[in-house]
Amino acid sequence: MKLRGKNVIVTGASSGIGQAIAIRFAQEGANVAINYRSEREQAEATQTQIAAAASGTGSRDIIVQADITKEDEIREMFRKVIEEFGSVDVLVNNAGIQKACPSHEIDIADFDRVLSVNLRGAFLCAREALRHFLARGGGGVILNNSSVHEIIPKPKYLPYSISKGGMENLTRSLALEYAGQGIRVNAVGPGAVVTPINQAWIDNPQAKAQVESHIPMGRAARAEEIAAVFAFLASDDASYITGQTIFACGGLTLYPEFRVAWSSGE
Repeated sequence: MKLRGKNVIVTGASSGIGQAIAIRFAQEGANVAINYRSEREQAEATQTQIAAAASGTGSRDIIVQADITKEDEIREMFRKVIEEFGSVDVLVNNAGIQKACPSHEIDIADFDRVLSVNLRGAFLCAREALRHFLARGGGGVILNNSSVHEIIPKPKYLPYSISKGGMENLTRSLALEYAGQGIRVNAVGPGAVVTPINQAWIDNPQAKAQVESHIPMGRAARAEEIAAVFAFLASDDASYITGQTIFACGGLTLYPEFRVAWSSGE
């Protein structure tokens, strides 16, 4: 119950990691605003799971629609949440998209769409949260859902990689600028995670084995494991941490091919 009474917005909370974050935060006692863009049924499924998993915690939850690429919808989302909960203490920028394509064939509309959701949208939500935190005083927390591809190149996913690289500097720059106002900004960089978006390789034993062969711990993460890192960073246990990306990746960022010391001829 380390987040008891905290008011939280989780963008893209209708499935996958966002859904797991919303559930975990509710279990920790937070009041959670479940953001979705177009699939209300999925957001309602998150709400149902919260009711089952967080029964007796005293947490509250609401569903709020907003396309995070649109400034007016972000402002309206914050207005609704503040009207319902009284304030916002934590923003989780989770919403994100990706699309595979060789870089020389990328359509500029697809490029712009990925950057608009993953990076511009995260900034717009962060800006609105910062304005609220500064106006009411008392600080606040912004958490960004980044990726191992913040530092590991991802061929055929150039816009996605660029967006996550930009998210690293978004995190660090905002953390430095607002540390003096009691506002902490951090990110989590997941590796391979068992979520619906990855169902194609999860359900294919050969593809699954190939993915897991690159992970030193030998398995993909559960979404709940990623959510636990977000819960830690949102809590007072992380009160002296800001401007950091915590890679929850099973060792994927450790250059796993160097498990064998081939470069030294041994």
